[in-house]
Amino acid sequence: MADDPLKDFTRERFTHAGRSHGVLRSGAGPAVIVMAEIPGITPKVARFARRVRDLGCTVVLPDLFGVAGRDPDPAAHGWAGTALTGLRAVGRICVSREFTVFAAGRTSPVVTWLRALAVHEHKRCGGPGVGAVGMCFTGGYALAMATDERLLAPVLCQPSLPLAVTARNRRSLDISPADLRAVRQRCEAGLTVLGVRFRGDRLVPGDRFALLREQLGEAFVGIELDDSAAAPDAATPPHSALTEHLVDEPGQPTRQALDRVLEHLRERLLTS
Repeated sequence: MADDPLKDFTRERFTHAGRSHGVLRSGAGPAVIVMAEIPGITPKVARFARRVRDLGCTVVLPDLFGVAGRDPDPAAHGWAGTALTGLRAVGRICVSREFTVFAAGRTSPVVTWLRALAVHEHKRCGGPGVGAVGMCFTGGYALAMATDERLLAPVLCQPSLPLAVTARNRRSLDISPADLRAVRQRCEAGLTVLGVRFRGDRLVPGDRFALLREQLGEAFVGIELDDSAAAPDAATPPHSALTEHLVDEPGQPTRQALDRVLEHLRERLLTS
């Protein structure tokens, strides 16, 4: 792929409690907040967002880090360009107090802003509620956002925080105990949480999905893919099931996972 000019998205800013970030929007219908993985809103993240839009939803992409539309693949800008793209995103995260990276059992401060964005978009777009798809670094944010009853369709794609640098972190979530209790209560009342990971992904240990099953019970639907299902020409090991490592062909396991995510959003937001 090449850089995506994102001409079919409008660009705005949303401010809440002194925090302000850019937002890209496209489509009409109930809102779905799509939170990008590192290094940001890549062309493949945008392609996923368009599929959500084409369901009949308003897709909303917070521009939290990186350069929106820039292709991180070495084929687009060379390995030096790929490294620079990643370093820019990581640098933004490291200097910001909005993101909790290593601490287990803590909800990142940026989630407060994301929840406010979801409330704002629900008022603006209507519908029964809002969806949220987090990826990698932002994967767990979709879970923490589900404390709000307007969040009806949370999806955790390869939730990578807290970084699995210790045994404790491998079996931990980036959500506070109080927020987790609130989500668990919603699950007992009928909320379903989707999760997607590759089985061999060291950034998303199997212990993390096991903990989600323990905490949320049958309300957590974990989709775990064999590493062999990942796109073989990707520049990184199997990780990003719906974007970089998607094999977009009928019958492929990653395509089936994508279809299940889209169906989850459709069922919760578009089926009367």
